Amino acid sequence: VHFFFSKLARSLSSQRTGLQSSLRCFSLMGAEENTKADQEQTAGMAQIIPSGGSQELTQENLDDMNIEGAREDNKKHLEELGGVEGIASRIDLNLKMGLTDAQVEAMRSKFGPNEFPEKPMTTFLQYFIESFNDLTLMILIAAAIVSLIIGSIEDPDKGWIEGCAILLAVFLVAIVTATNDYQKELQFRNLEKNSEGMERCSVIRNGSTVRINPSQLVVGDVVSLKSGDGIPADGVMFEGGGVKCNESALTGEPDDLKKDLKNDPFFLSSTVVTDTGTSGDAKVICVGIGKNSQWGKIKANLVVEEVNTPLQERLEEMVTLIGYGGAGSALLTFIALLAMIWLRHDGDDVLHYVIEAFIIAVTIIVVAIPEGLPLAVAISLSYSSRQMLMDGNLIRKLEACETMGNATNICTDKTGTLTENRMTVVEGFFAGKHIDQDAFAVYTPSDVVKGDFSLNSAVNGNVFLQDADEHGKAYHRPKVVGSATEGAMVLLLRKWGIDYASLRKEFFSSTRDMQFPFNSTKKRSTVIICDPNKVQLLCKGASEVILKDCTHYVDESGAAVALDSAKVDEITKMIEAMAGRALRTLAIAHKNYKDVSALPEDYKTNPPDGTDLVLDAIIGIIDPLRSDVKEAVATAQGAGVMVRMVTGDNIITARAIAKQCGILTAESGVTLTKEMFDKMSEKELMEILPNVSAIEGPAYRKLTPAQADILLQRVQVMARSSPNDKFLMVKRLNGNNLPANKAEWELEHPGFSWEADRDKILPGYQEEWQAANPKGGQVVGVTGDGTNDAPALKASDVGLSMGITGTKVAQNASDIVITDDKFSSIVKAILWGRSVYDNIRRFLQFQLTVNVVALLLVFIGSVAGFPPPLNAVMMLWVNLIMDTLGALALGTEKPTADLLQRKPYLKSAPLVSIPMIRNILFQSVYQLALLFILLFSGVSLFGNEFLSGDQCLNLNVKSGSGNTTYAFPSTFMANNPMINGVGQYPNYKGVCDDFLRFCGSSDNGECYVDSGWDDLTDFSKECIENCAKTDFDYTHYTLIFNVFVWCQIFNEFNARQIKNNPAIFTNIAKNQMFMFVIITTILMQLFIVELGGDWVRTKSIKATYWLWSMVLGAGSLPVGVLMRIVPFAREESADDFFGYDMPK
Repeated sequence: VHFFFSKLARSLSSQRTGLQSSLRCFSLMGAEENTKADQEQTAGMAQIIPSGGSQELTQENLDDMNIEGAREDNKKHLEELGGVEGIASRIDLNLKMGLTDAQVEAMRSKFGPNEFPEKPMTTFLQYFIESFNDLTLMILIAAAIVSLIIGSIEDPDKGWIEGCAILLAVFLVAIVTATNDYQKELQFRNLEKNSEGMERCSVIRNGSTVRINPSQLVVGDVVSLKSGDGIPADGVMFEGGGVKCNESALTGEPDDLKKDLKNDPFFLSSTVVTDTGTSGDAKVICVGIGKNSQWGKIKANLVVEEVNTPLQERLEEMVTLIGYGGAGSALLTFIALLAMIWLRHDGDDVLHYVIEAFIIAVTIIVVAIPEGLPLAVAISLSYSSRQMLMDGNLIRKLEACETMGNATNICTDKTGTLTENRMTVVEGFFAGKHIDQDAFAVYTPSDVVKGDFSLNSAVNGNVFLQDADEHGKAYHRPKVVGSATEGAMVLLLRKWGIDYASLRKEFFSSTRDMQFPFNSTKKRSTVIICDPNKVQLLCKGASEVILKDCTHYVDESGAAVALDSAKVDEITKMIEAMAGRALRTLAIAHKNYKDVSALPEDYKTNPPDGTDLVLDAIIGIIDPLRSDVKEAVATAQGAGVMVRMVTGDNIITARAIAKQCGILTAESGVTLTKEMFDKMSEKELMEILPNVSAIEGPAYRKLTPAQADILLQRVQVMARSSPNDKFLMVKRLNGNNLPANKAEWELEHPGFSWEADRDKILPGYQEEWQAANPKGGQVVGVTGDGTNDAPALKASDVGLSMGITGTKVAQNASDIVITDDKFSSIVKAILWGRSVYDNIRRFLQFQLTVNVVALLLVFIGSVAGFPPPLNAVMMLWVNLIMDTLGALALGTEKPTADLLQRKPYLKSAPLVSIPMIRNILFQSVYQLALLFILLFSGVSLFGNEFLSGDQCLNLNVKSGSGNTTYAFPSTFMANNPMINGVGQYPNYKGVCDDFLRFCGSSDNGECYVDSGWDDLTDFSKECIENCAKTDFDYTHYTLIFNVFVWCQIFNEFNARQIKNNPAIFTNIAKNQMFMFVIITTILMQLFIVELGGDWVRTKSIKATYWLWSMVLGAGSLPVGVLMRIVPFAREESADDFFGYDMPK
């Protein structure tokens, strides 16, 4: 959904006193003025440049100061333009107000949009040509051409048909392959577009901050960037201090680079802001957009290599093994066919039969190699990723979809994921008193009490409220843009009649004051206001942490009263009580200074916010659980997935919320705090670790690897954790990218000892980790929204970033973006991942059955002396329905709830399970038995008209001046014992003259031989050369082919179940693609059989044979039911599964 934020409602109080002391009391109860008045005042400030710039800004100007890797030259050209002020002058830009709507259109018209020209897609024709690079297809084409030439020489009328039919079949295979590859590229492009469509950036236009998609940026736009933001265009910073950017994505430089106005003000698109220092945000003017940005120039020539997913790699290994089996089968079949040729044929026609045998062998290889397996993965992932987007999951890396299916751990944040991220202050401590929730609903403190609290809420953060959408439609509740916690505070100000935006504008200057974003180690964020009239430090953060640094609190009169131990105990108990009610508690404090000189020398980099603070208030913030979170957590746990909540909240709040949403499953679990840990002996610690369900981050990071392994079997809550604690937990769970051995660990930790420095040991090294985890690592999914979460997201098996609250850094480090920030969407990702895995196994079960039956039928039939029961064209058709259509039908099955009623599979679990092997064997035995009966006994079962497929239909006898054609059915045989005076075989074995009289003269060219004379051993070669067998009856092999295909059609239904469940028609109506494939296959089979003729060597068969084909094929269904109740067949072994039984 595209959000274009409308103008922020900012107004000024109607009355202000001239005295700074009075302003600090904030009697800001008056009505707010409208936005226009605010803009007029802003416009009245000292503008950088008046309208009517003296020179025009050109693209050449911009290119000269935006050269890749030439910072010094870029600075020189920027100075020649007059710096940012000079650029603003040339486009009539007010840097405070940003571009107007008219200027935006003018800039877009002149310099173009911030869009990258798409690299031309590989065309369908190119994919089609590339598909012929397959070696087996090239061999098949060469053999078909030779067959076409020889056949045309031997029989000019019809000898070319077989070669052309094979070429046509190869052509169709190439079309299907090209279509699949083309669709796959479309899928990747759509994935990229979806990802880009989700992006937003903050830009100042018409004097207001709005959120737009980066593609709408133009040259001259003023972009506001905060820590964690992606940089949407090349730009020059004109406001900010202590800013750092990571440009590794563009330049390869791994370290963060410091940006400042003097030495390096240049920001590069596609990179990220990692720190905004003391300024809170950085203001940048866009100078390079779209194709003219440095990233745009690189992207134009960027070649993206396609990388297989882990499942595709496993399947390709299986394809190779199956291919070897197919090659062996092809070789044996070729040898058998050569033996038949040697025994039955001699003379010039031997070469024709050898080529035909070779084509059969190559076709067997084509059929045996299951190219459809990787294709099935691509189809299933493509389908699933589209469906997952509707379920709140934007897949950035396709392999993440399949990996989520076997996730065993989810380490989740609390705010916004488990809760609604709709925070409201409902309780507090003001003026030395606890205000409970009932009283707080109508509570408004005095001006002196709320003075410093209000200023702190307004300036200590970058949050703002949006009252209407981009179309002017008012929201039911103001939309918080930024931190939800800070949003709760400014919403409280608004409730009290205070305009936070006016306070921020009046008392905070980004060029004068210092702003320090939230520090996860110190658990606070800080602002230092350096106003000449009064210098003040304002901080807010974790209540129990900041309380320890406070020496005074504000009373009802606004005076600072000393905190004694009794008051501290009272406040501590109040904090614990609020935490026990699942409220997030926050302390707000300040410290006054006489002037700037009283601040420490390093205050610009190290704020003195750790001592002598005055406590202004403690607030209790409620963030309601999402309505679906309890059910989602229970579902995940039922699927064997351990859900662990990792939060910065205190341990009491964390436990209360974890219990509410069902994460904390054990009533008797032990809570381990840092204070408890520090007092425990090693023995005491080892005794309680197996029962610890909640732990504080500072305690966890001091555990040894062996202790952590014990803890991680049960622990479900980590409170007061830092992003590094989450990182250490993830690494210990999955064992990814650990140092290989102790020596490497020591190299990475110089000066530390493995034995002595226990707080530096985690997450350990690979050798000891493997010894402790013989089954391998857990599959860990991690949620994150902040810049500091990036290491944990990258270390996880699947990184899950938040689409609404997540920073660009977090999203870039993730594999899946949760677009709605809901935990239930994560569970849906697990469901879809398991569906992908099972869909591949369904297709694998189906394809292996087809392979086994087709190869054995052709091989045994050939060894038994029959012409191949399935010729090359038939097998290529089977390959088509088996690979592409089968992958479409079975790769798009929708997930069912029962997928979340089992544990995840081990990474090493076999793809082909015991029930699948049973299903393949039973179906193969049934189909082969049926087809061999038709092959060996078809004529006797179906009578005279059921001919072998190698007989003539007509007899052409010279009679007078013309030819007379006789049919060969049984009626003719009975009524015509003599033909031209020659007795029919076997009643008469004629000599050469008789044969010539039977066939007609050598110049006739229309000779047909009686089926009884197929061997013709009683006639000399000269006689036989004048006989042309060209009009054959293919009924026998047509029926075999038809029954074979119908068996696969019905077995496709069986393949929908890969376990012992016989309900193969469950939810069949919901899979429209499956039914489409079944109907399409039937229609195409009807076409092939009825109209294939000499091209496919099929014969139009009567309705009774169609009925027989369907009935015999449908026998696969009862076989599918019976095989699933075979006593010795068991479900998969428990050793194939991983995951957890929840602590109780």
